[in-house]
Amino acid sequence: MDKNILILGKGFIGERLQKEFDCPIDGSMINCFSDAEKLAKKYAPKIIINCIGITGRHNVDDCELEKDATLLANSFIPVILAEVCLRNNIKLVHISSGCIFNYDYKKNVSIKENSQDYFFGLFYSRSKIYSERALDTLSRDYNILIARIRIPLLNARHPKNVLDKLIKYKKIIDIANSITYIPDFIRAIKHLIKIDARGVYNVVNKGGLRYPRLMRVYQKYAPDFKFKVIALKKLGLARTNLILSTSKLEKTGFKVRNINSILEECVKEYLKS
Repeated sequence: MDKNILILGKGFIGERLQKEFDCPIDGSMINCFSDAEKLAKKYAPKIIINCIGITGRHNVDDCELEKDATLLANSFIPVILAEVCLRNNIKLVHISSGCIFNYDYKKNVSIKENSQDYFFGLFYSRSKIYSERALDTLSRDYNILIARIRIPLLNARHPKNVLDKLIKYKKIIDIANSITYIPDFIRAIKHLIKIDARGVYNVVNKGGLRYPRLMRVYQKYAPDFKFKVIALKKLGLARTNLILSTSKLEKTGFKVRNINSILEECVKEYLKS
């Protein structure tokens, strides 16, 4: 077991990273600085990967109903952990979100890490912006890595997997979005830690995925499955739909695969799980 790394948060991302790193994982509640410092003293890691976060029980709209918990998990805890880490000479890897920006599809320009065209339409997005701005500023002087992920796609069954959600929804929108394919995300995190990267990185696959394309691949292996494409405006909900740039990640020497190149691989492995 690699005791140099401690993962905080036993959720979807945390559990997958723990399996890959074979390191301690802790799901203890953090309410204040002393709670976080106790964990740092207990495990004495060189690296803490923060996977604590709330995305809503059903979807991000539920964050509106859990404001205190959302602010604590998404805004306050990352800052508390940053303070603990810089005081104890620990590298902090914070798993952030790319769902924090406005995007103009007409311009067709992917969003780079230094963009400040923030999307404030969702409480979830605002809670992630608060912590990311603070950590990004600290990363100029301290060893902090902020890894932005977006809609997670996994090659196995899980309620948080966008493929599971699309199969359940049956009605889907047709607009390109950045996707984080979890097997590639894990490789990217390992790479960024190895090169001791600091600051913000978009950790997504190259290009944008249109959901109907993924579902047609799924339909190829599950021919009885049916789905319907609906207009985005019919949802009647505030949402972030955007494409993140992968150029900064690629410049580190990491090979970023196009999201549309892994769909067959993903679906085949998913159906075997």
